[in-house]
Formats: sequence, C-alpha cells, structure tokens
Amino acid sequence: MNGTDTLQMKDSEALVVFSGGQDSTTCLFWALKRFRKVHTITFAYGQKHSKEIEMARAIAEEAGVDFHLQDVSFISQIGTSSLTDTSIEMDQERPDGSFPNTFVPGRNLFFLSVAAVYAREKGIRHLVTGVSQTDFSGYPDCRDSFIKSLNVTLNLAMEEQFVIHTPLMWIDKAETWALSDELGVLDLVRYKTLTCYNGIPGDGCGHCPSCKLRMAGLEKYLSTRQ
Repeated sequence: MNGTDTLQMKDSEALVVFSGGQDSTTCLFWALKRFRKVHTITFAYGQKHSKEIEMARAIAEEAGVDFHLQDVSFISQIGTSSLTDTSIEMDQERPDGSFPNTFVPGRNLFFLSVAAVYAREKGIRHLVTGVSQTDFSGYPDCRDSFIKSLNVTLNLAMEEQFVIHTPLMWIDKAETWALSDELGVLDLVRYKTLTCYNGIPGDGCGHCPSCKLRMAGLEKYLSTRQ
C-alpha cells in the first residue's frame, strides 16, 4: 500500500464485519488506527450462542464506535451447521477430504453482501473482515480468492468501488495475537471476546477446535514475547 492509499484511508470511513471474537475485534482496532471513523455491523444468523452479540455490543461501546445489529437468521434455515443446529454434534477435527460441520454455508458471502449494502447507504466504501486463509479451518469462504472475487462482484452489482480489507489473511493465530498486542488490546481480546464454539468467553472451553487454535496461537506468541 502506498502513501496515497494510506492518506485516503485516513480520510475515509470503514465498516467492520464484527462478531465480537478474537479476529474481528483485532480487525476493529486495526481499523481504528487507519480510518477517520469506524462502524461495526454484527449479524444474528441463528447461531447457538447469541452471547457473542452481547459481547460485540459491549466491545463496540468500549471502543466508541457505531454498532448495528442485522438479522440474517435465514442463513441457519437454509443451511446445516453444528454452530446453528443443536442436534448436530460438532466435529472436533477437520474430516479428511472435506471441511468440518462448523462451516456455515454462505455465511461470509451473505455477511459481506449485506454489509456492502449497509455501507453503501452510509457512503462507506471500505469493508473490513477478519477472515484468514492461514487459519481458515477448511472454510472455503475464508480464502483470499473468494474475497477478491466477491469484491469484484459487489462493485459490479452496485456500481461502486468497495475495498474489502483482510488484515489477517496471511497471518496465523500467533501473529494475530502479536497484532492485538501491538494495537494495545491483547488483554481486551483475550478476556472480553468470544471465539469458543461452546459459547464460553475469554479463554473458552479449551477443547473445541476454535479454542485449541486460539490457545495454541497465544502460547506460541507469549513464548516469544519480549
């Protein structure tokens, strides 16, 4: 990114797709360092643990940013996932040749599409999301190729010039913890976010795939922290 791009960002507003988890919270504070004003949009998509919405709202309030909650519960009604259906036992590991049943079909497609419409109405052109191809757990809608493709599609669909920013795309969980520390919010991210698939805030349950990935990254980062 060149100096002109940086200056344009400083004069612009951004909308963060915000779940109240580790990745999106890190992205929120990343955006606050780079944009004149930051907004958040959080989605109620039929997730089993709606507490993440409460925590997202509290973090947004603490950060002093606008918070918008959007109902997209239709996502859980047309697709199947252990994160939305209590009758499905959650995969503890990624199945061979497939992705885990914690994948919510279409989630990032719908989230970013709805976010773009909301942003357009507010005159916002910068969208920020915490997807990562490095730690994407086999989810196809976290890949860089998907984000780039959707960015083009959204611009064509609305005759706009949206820019989707993915600060975490090429970094792992240890590097994500390092970024939150660099931004001065490591403790906030560690204790006030909800990443756990079993709905336990902070360090979580310790045994679901999300918690194991998060904790392994934290331990790796803290072992090298000066």
